[in-house]
Amino acid sequence: MPTVPKTKGNEAALAKQLVAGTQKRLANMPQLLFAGGSFTPAQVEAQLETLATLRTGVDDARSTLKAKLTAQKAQAPALVSFMQAFEAFVRAMFGNQPDVLADFGLTPKKARKPLTTEERAAAKAKQEATRKARGTTGKRKKLAVKGDVTGVEITPVTASSSPAPAAPTAPAAPTTGSGTK
Repeated sequence: MPTVPKTKGNEAALAKQLVAGTQKRLANMPQLLFAGGSFTPAQVEAQLETLATLRTGVDDARSTLKAKLTAQKAQAPALVSFMQAFEAFVRAMFGNQPDVLADFGLTPKKARKPLTTEERAAAKAKQEATRKARGTTGKRKKLAVKGDVTGVEITPVTASSSPAPAAPTAPAAPTTGSGTK
């Protein structure tokens, strides 16, 4: 008789075969003595049936899991997109009303923090330097221009008690980098 590899599926099949053999050949015996104990044929059958049921239950659950994962993989992208569109609809309909958004499990969007004077001046200088570096060219040429804006110094303007205000500093000429990042 060829040797069958011991896998969980094979163990379940073997347990069923052992139950069938016990019912056919050992049903009339009052006690079976093995494994350091005494068992009735009904007890042996019950233990083997339990093993077979557990193994087949796991196999069935694994098949169900595989099917559900396949269904999720196929349907989830469209459903997530639908959910995001519905969330946008709810936010557009109710704005930032925290009590209403909480009913939907959403939090209000944070209000934009106003920029400080220094941050606005830096942003303006960067904007001007970028505009000068890119020039007024077409879309494709603008995409080809890359590099960091360097040499821009910002001097904060503060209220002073001196009668003559300090002369503003002009931004330094930007450099256009052709290196890659």
